[in-house]
Amino acid sequence: MADYRNPQMGTAAGVRTADIDEGLRAHMNKVYGLMSLAMVVTAAIAYTIGTSNAALETIFTNTPLLYAIMFGPLALVLVLNFSFARLSVGALNGIFWAYAALTGASLSVIFVMFNLGEIFVALGVTSVAFLGLSLVGYTTKRDLGPIGAFLIMGAWGLVALTLGAWVFGIGISSGMEFAINLLALVIFAGLTAYYTQSIKNEYLQARTYGGPEAEQYLEKAAIVGALSLYISFIAMFRSILFLLSSND
Repeated sequence: MADYRNPQMGTAAGVRTADIDEGLRAHMNKVYGLMSLAMVVTAAIAYTIGTSNAALETIFTNTPLLYAIMFGPLALVLVLNFSFARLSVGALNGIFWAYAALTGASLSVIFVMFNLGEIFVALGVTSVAFLGLSLVGYTTKRDLGPIGAFLIMGAWGLVALTLGAWVFGIGISSGMEFAINLLALVIFAGLTAYYTQSIKNEYLQARTYGGPEAEQYLEKAAIVGALSLYISFIAMFRSILFLLSSND
């Protein structure tokens, strides 16, 4: 994979600023479009399963299927992180849509645990927060890289904490669960801004470099960027749904 992070690069010959601006808008629209479609797929699967007693019983009484839904998304993210350079666009698309489908299955339980009013309020709050945070990431001149690296470590720490509690059968009190959800909300709110800035910067660096390799990289980067923002949105939604319901 080409390195598009060299600060010494100048504007490539024949690439006008207007061309880059137009291309950036198209790239960001592609990222948000993919993310939005994934949200629709996730919502459809979650609602279909969550409103069917037979589907819920099939999933949550079938241990292998349940484990696939629980750990499948994590496995897909690890594959993507360690194999991005070797994966084709088709393989990345497969990971992206498989992640959205598995997340939809895992979210099906919210239709049992919460009423539709709570779900829609949480979805509305998450959408407004996400748009604001993404706009901040897109427009800010501050480098969010150091903050993003810290937040990513925090996100993996939450994953490790959750898995550890599950593996060792450690109960999590309601107070601890509240604190975990609040921390997750802060972490993924910050990551939303960071990922947006990263998607923008990667495009600008790749377009400055130019060439067919850059075009292929950007096609793959759009999928990964959409997945990153999708993961942040879902994490924020889960946390907001719990925090709002716990205050009732």
